[in-house]
Amino acid sequence: MGKKVFVSYKYSDNNVYPLSRANPNPNAQWHSVYQETTARHYVDELQTLLEADDHINKGENDNESLAGFKNPTIESKLRAKIHDSSITIVMISPAMKTSFIPETDQWIPWEVAYSLKEYSRDGRTSRSNAVLAVVLPDKTNTYNYYLQDNTCCASRCRMHQTHMLFQILRENMFNIKVPSPIPCNHGSSVFSGESSYIPSVRWDEFKLNANSCLERVIRINENIQNYEIVKTIR
Repeated sequence: MGKKVFVSYKYSDNNVYPLSRANPNPNAQWHSVYQETTARHYVDELQTLLEADDHINKGENDNESLAGFKNPTIESKLRAKIHDSSITIVMISPAMKTSFIPETDQWIPWEVAYSLKEYSRDGRTSRSNAVLAVVLPDKTNTYNYYLQDNTCCASRCRMHQTHMLFQILRENMFNIKVPSPIPCNHGSSVFSGESSYIPSVRWDEFKLNANSCLERVIRINENIQNYEIVKTIR
């Protein structure tokens, strides 16, 4: 059965790999055009993937941007959408975080925090959402700004540049209470298994099997007691 999915992302981040987008004018002499691609355009692609598996997008649609509303109105609408979802997807993009603005004043941390908390609304108490981080490619079509695949271990470990994330995302990654490390070269060790409550997947991996990725975070959510969950923004 399809799940209700809320998507959190930096709408205007254009530091992502360009997508080829169709010209909306069918009478034009050309049928495709390069347009500046933002994280919003990847959300459009995500919507198609969700619909293919009968999932329901509880985030804003392309024709209903909330950017023009005053903050209390936005917050009320988003609370309702998140409360009525069971999975939150966070789109990781190179400039998702504005360094000179406190994290408490940016939307993504607030949306993640609300996704993780349990709230009562209209007579129903929500559970913590399952959460998945989907990493978008940068302008050079690589993911190295956040994910780096290394060959130093037989397991071909993947390094996460968590310093570039919001605090509430960082602290809910590699947060399993009883880790299961495996040895790597030079006496070091790496995490194994589902060590993060919020796991990360590359966009190209997610596209191949979106449903499997969502099922993965649902299984993690079913074992939420095994993780040290941080639900507040600092």
